[in-house]
Amino acid sequence: MKIKTFKVERWMNDYEDEAVYNLGETCIDSLTIRELLEIGGYEPDKFMSELAETRLTYSHIFGSPEFKSGVAELYENIEPHQVLPCHGATGANAMVLETLIEPTDNMISVMPTYQQHYSIPEAIGAEVRILQLTEENDYLPDIEELKKLADENTKMITVNNPNNPTGSWIPIESMKEIAEVAKSVDAYLLCDEVYRGIAEDESYMYSVTDLYEKAISVGSMSKIFSLAGLRMGWIATRDEYALNECMERRDYNTISCGVIDDKLASIALANRDKIFARNRQILNNNRAILDKWVNETPGVHYKKPVAGTTALVYYDKNIPSYELCVRLIKEKGLLFTPGSAFEMEGAVRIGYAFDSKLLKQGLNIFAEFLAEL
Repeated sequence: MKIKTFKVERWMNDYEDEAVYNLGETCIDSLTIRELLEIGGYEPDKFMSELAETRLTYSHIFGSPEFKSGVAELYENIEPHQVLPCHGATGANAMVLETLIEPTDNMISVMPTYQQHYSIPEAIGAEVRILQLTEENDYLPDIEELKKLADENTKMITVNNPNNPTGSWIPIESMKEIAEVAKSVDAYLLCDEVYRGIAEDESYMYSVTDLYEKAISVGSMSKIFSLAGLRMGWIATRDEYALNECMERRDYNTISCGVIDDKLASIALANRDKIFARNRQILNNNRAILDKWVNETPGVHYKKPVAGTTALVYYDKNIPSYELCVRLIKEKGLLFTPGSAFEMEGAVRIGYAFDSKLLKQGLNIFAEFLAEL
């Protein structure tokens, strides 16, 4: 199966190691194992000594009870048996798309979004119909356009909420309308929800699985839990057919996730309130820093992100985003992600969920670079 180059991942692979100022990072400031254990109330040395006796078998093929219960508690109406662990959200997205999409289908994907959502179905041979998100519409799906794109052969509608790279958040009433469109053609609604979970006001952030029986949520420990190194993600759905089909596919490409990854992820899930409190403070503080910088810096503009960890920032210089970002990393040691990696030109994706001092330094370097241009 031939598939297009994964632009954002290839960019990170090629240039991330050169970064002095990494504003391409999309995970909230990563935790060390020691920090995670201390948050969970464990004495690190004692825990690691006990961990050394863990037998490295396949262990729980479909995830430990602790992990599945912890994930289920992130939703209003998902039961532990409706959670399927995968190798990160990338593994979960691929599992769903490769399992449910056939060459005879058409599917609808928003743009911009994570490239898996349109390139995998395209590689399978399905017809991919793009629902373009625009700054003028706050990067929210146009429901009337969605209705025009959907028909009796539409197998799936995919969205990304909160959106990567824009940081938009689809209001629940709009998502209900999207679900109604999916229901009208009996399509699945796949929502990549890896940035979901940490609201500014500590309120519950709804999931598509709350709204529609054939909705499928994908999540992970990477972004909001600050544990990308665990490579633990999941599929959550109330649709038993989709769940069982993914289980069948999983025998071919996953079998099980790592026993140590599962154990550490379970600790994080059991202590999510403490981790979310830490990470909410980072997000709210740095989002304000980014907003102040955009408002005070000539030649840039954006739609302020309301959720997630990324923003799409436009610049007014006549230079392609890929060229601009290569020059930034080579000349300044500053890493952004070019907007072209998301099929959005004249902009860069900025990650802002890490050390505030580093964020300020990187933004100031970008302002100086734009002035030099």
